[in-house]
Amino acid sequence: MRRFGKTWIFDLDNTLHDAQPHIFPHLNRSMTDYVQNHLGVDRGEANRVRIDYWQRYGATLVGLMRHHDVDPMHFLLQTHDFPDLERMVLARRELRWTLRRLPGRKIVFSNAPIHYSRAVLDILDIDDLFDDVFSIERANFRPKPDASGFFRLLNDHRLHPKRCVMVEDSLENLRTAKRLGMGTVWIDPTPRSPSWIDVSIRHLRSLPRCLPRLV
Repeated sequence: MRRFGKTWIFDLDNTLHDAQPHIFPHLNRSMTDYVQNHLGVDRGEANRVRIDYWQRYGATLVGLMRHHDVDPMHFLLQTHDFPDLERMVLARRELRWTLRRLPGRKIVFSNAPIHYSRAVLDILDIDDLFDDVFSIERANFRPKPDASGFFRLLNDHRLHPKRCVMVEDSLENLRTAKRLGMGTVWIDPTPRSPSWIDVSIRHLRSLPRCLPRLV
C-alpha cells in the first residue's frame, strides 16, 4: 500500500465517544433552559425553538444569534457546563489504540466550544494524539455543516481537502466534506450509506482496516 499522507479530521461527540446516553440529554435540557430564560417563553415553546433552530441552521446557537442577538460565548459557557463530566463521557477501551494505528496528522473539528472539547479529550486520554482542536469559536460560530467553518480549518492548517479524511456520525456534515473533496467515513450502525460516503463502519475500531479504501 502506498504511504498514507492524509490528515484525519474527527468529529467529537458520537464519534470519539458515546454522547447519546448522558451528554446530549444534558445539552438539550441546558439549551432549552437557556432559550426559555432568554426569550421569556414557556418550556414547550423553548424546546420547539431549540429544535427548530438546530434543524434549520445546524446549531441552536446560530438561530439565537441571528434572531435574538444572543452572545455566543455566554450561551456556550452556560449550556456546556457539566458538573460531573468525567462520569458522563463514555468511550471504548480500544480508542487510544485505534487512533495510534492511523498514520497522519489528526485534528478534532467540533461544533462544541473549546473548553468542553479539551475537557472531553483529556478524560478520554487522547488529547496528546491530536495536532489541533478546531472548535465552534475558531469557526467564527459557523458550525458544521456550513462550509465556512471547513474553509477556516483548511486555511488555518494549509490543508488541501483531497488530502483529508473526515470521520463523522452526521451525514449532513459529511456531505459538505465530500463536496469540498474530502474522503468521508461515516460512523453509523446501519448497513446502507449514501453516495457521498466512502467508508461506513459501525465502530471506530474498524477504521484502521479501511485504510486501503481511503488511500
